Amino acid sequence: MTDQTQSPVSFSSLSPGCVLDALESVGLYSDGRLLALNSYENRVYQIGMEEGAPVVVKFYRPARWSDAAILEEHAFVRELADLEIPVVPALVLQNGQTLQHFAGFRFAVFTRHGGRAPELDDGATREWLGRFIGRIHAVGMQQRFAERPAIDMQTFGIEPRHYLLENNFLPPDLREAYASVTAQALEGVHRCYERAGQIKILRLHGDCHLGNVLWTDDGPHFVDFDDSRSGPAIQDLWMLLSGERHDMVGQLSDLLAGYEDFAEFDPRELHLIEALRTLRLMHYSAWLAKRWDDPAFPLAFPWFNTQRYWQDRILELREQIALMDEPPLWPA
Repeated sequence: MTDQTQSPVSFSSLSPGCVLDALESVGLYSDGRLLALNSYENRVYQIGMEEGAPVVVKFYRPARWSDAAILEEHAFVRELADLEIPVVPALVLQNGQTLQHFAGFRFAVFTRHGGRAPELDDGATREWLGRFIGRIHAVGMQQRFAERPAIDMQTFGIEPRHYLLENNFLPPDLREAYASVTAQALEGVHRCYERAGQIKILRLHGDCHLGNVLWTDDGPHFVDFDDSRSGPAIQDLWMLLSGERHDMVGQLSDLLAGYEDFAEFDPRELHLIEALRTLRLMHYSAWLAKRWDDPAFPLAFPWFNTQRYWQDRILELREQIALMDEPPLWPA
């Protein structure tokens, strides 16, 4: 899903001057204030404007998504916003487009939306959040992505495993153990999908963790649909669960109480929670490995690719293998 025609630029050439020149190229004039926001996959800035409120500008990582895949994400978020679902769509600028090009970079501009992290220990908050996710999924199931891939065993498990083993990220003395445990983990994932049976695949937020939910007095809104993909509904719910099994049962009950006001939930998808967690763990290691030539990553993740890191991942996956064979949170 990469755009092979784009210029082979890197973030090292994205200077503050380039950022401001990019904005001027689409008729937006900054007052010179520029604040880098927390983002590793892309480069995101809050920029003060000569007129009006500051804006947020996202420069997309080169060669990650095709233009068509980015525009498909923009269209999905705009579809949600048009139905008054509180999300933050990319702005249509003077050229009539949401995706802009400058000096080999691709970028989009967003209105600034603040907020705080939701208090997930509150049942009413969880139910409110569930209603919000249910509204997103009610729209997401109306059609399928054509350009953006799915979250599944192939993309989040088999491909990441192959990348790590083929590119010599594993220490020689741990390579065999990692190859073995990941093979067993994928067998466990396969069993989970078999138990779940035929499930619906829909358009998702895809990276539904607390960092991508902002709360105000008006309730929650989601930001950053950059990882939006197709997948089962439970993908946008399981990352909001934490603690012991009985804790997660109560948390999921609250989320689904709100969710099912707007979308039907198939309880067979409960078989997939630990499978999806396993796939995310495998994908995350490969994500770090693929970004390791970006100078920001060794600085931000100095513990990656150490002996201890891979030992911990092997133990973690062994625990997941056991968890995937446990019964779902309630009978499915």
